[in-house]
Amino acid sequence: MSDLFSADIEDEEYDDAGSASSPAGASRRPRLPLPVRMRPKSVDEVAGQRHLLKPGSPLRQLSGEDTGGPAGPTSIILWGPPGTGKTTLAHVIANGPGRKFVELSAITAGVKDVRRVMDQALQDRDLRGITTVLFLDEIHRFNKAQQDALLPGVENRWVVLVAATTENPSFSVIAPLLSRSLLLTLKPLDESDISELIQRAVTSERGLAGTVELEPAALEHIVQLSGGDARRALTALEAAAGVAWGEAHANGTPGDTDASSVVVLVTAEHAERAMDAAVRRYDKSGDAHYDTASAFIKSIRGSDVDAALHYVSTMLEAGEDPRFIARRLMISASEDIGMADPTALQTAVAAAQAVQLVGMPEARIILAQAVVHLATAPKSNASYVAIGEAISDVRAGKGKGIPSHLRDAHYPGAKQLGHGKGYIYSHDEPHGIAHQQYAPDDLVGKDYYRPTGNGAERAIGERVNRIRDILR
Repeated sequence: MSDLFSADIEDEEYDDAGSASSPAGASRRPRLPLPVRMRPKSVDEVAGQRHLLKPGSPLRQLSGEDTGGPAGPTSIILWGPPGTGKTTLAHVIANGPGRKFVELSAITAGVKDVRRVMDQALQDRDLRGITTVLFLDEIHRFNKAQQDALLPGVENRWVVLVAATTENPSFSVIAPLLSRSLLLTLKPLDESDISELIQRAVTSERGLAGTVELEPAALEHIVQLSGGDARRALTALEAAAGVAWGEAHANGTPGDTDASSVVVLVTAEHAERAMDAAVRRYDKSGDAHYDTASAFIKSIRGSDVDAALHYVSTMLEAGEDPRFIARRLMISASEDIGMADPTALQTAVAAAQAVQLVGMPEARIILAQAVVHLATAPKSNASYVAIGEAISDVRAGKGKGIPSHLRDAHYPGAKQLGHGKGYIYSHDEPHGIAHQQYAPDDLVGKDYYRPTGNGAERAIGERVNRIRDILR
């Protein structure tokens, strides 16, 4: 954004913190992005994560700002979605006295890089009394051998490892490293945190230094579409400010008066032009995929049609394969609805076939109809429970022997074995039901299917009871 605030910063150079550091005429470097310039210098400046920043907490002890309690953990793993402050917390920890900050990315670093950092950290600790804070981003991308290389440094406290990940560490970080580290879970920032952060960036000398004024509707738009991501919120703010300044510059406003005194109003329209859609975190092979799918199915099971429509929309907007959603609907139709509404499975199967034929974006309409049917249908898991219990009995060895009158009597010699003897043809009996034993001897009287009183299953339950009376 080359012309953003060009009138009042073009003669200034910004240092690594983003503040003005040199007078006019000095050589200039590219300006750092707003999220980098606004990175907190202390724990108290960190937005959100209050559950991790209470007095005496490990993070405060690691940062050197709270020394009243026992020594904090030597290494931590920060798990949370993007923009929640993982990198920020690593920098805050590194700002403590006698600290040296080293950053590696699991995307580009290898075992040699890790060992080189460990060797240097050992020298710095023993010869200079300096503690190395090793920030390892995307640790879930490290394979087992690469993570093993971290163990000596963590075990012997050569480094304070601050590892960040957006994936569940239980599945992506080796057990020895987990056991030597403290796992801290970061939460998405709430709206008040994002709002406070944005307003601080507007006024801070490290931020926009009061050169813009944010219309309330613009603030609300940025907050809503940030999705709890501080980095995204600040990036959107900078982009919106750039749109506003570009428009003002085109209209000649900055040139009409002293540029240093110009304050440009950022409107909702500017914010919308800079950020017109919320971007949700959704990794189709990670936690977000499974968590959203789980919430989707549980909302259908709980008959909350509105929540179910929200989650299916989230998946579709994130690029989820609509065929995956259709498969989940077919399973839900039998698992959670069953005979309470036998047409639910028909709807789900028809939706799956239609999705194959139609494709997106029209497939969203078909899926929505199926979601509404399943979410509003009466619920029964009686069929699901029945097959589960039956399989358990089979695995336990129950059901020993098929009654001889039910066995195949068509092959030569079968009748000499007694197969088919005494079998009653059901269609010859009243109501088409014959009074005879069908279950193995040890399962006679065992009821697997227990109909509920919901929907169509109420009538089915009454019929099942009458049939069992005849059979038994």
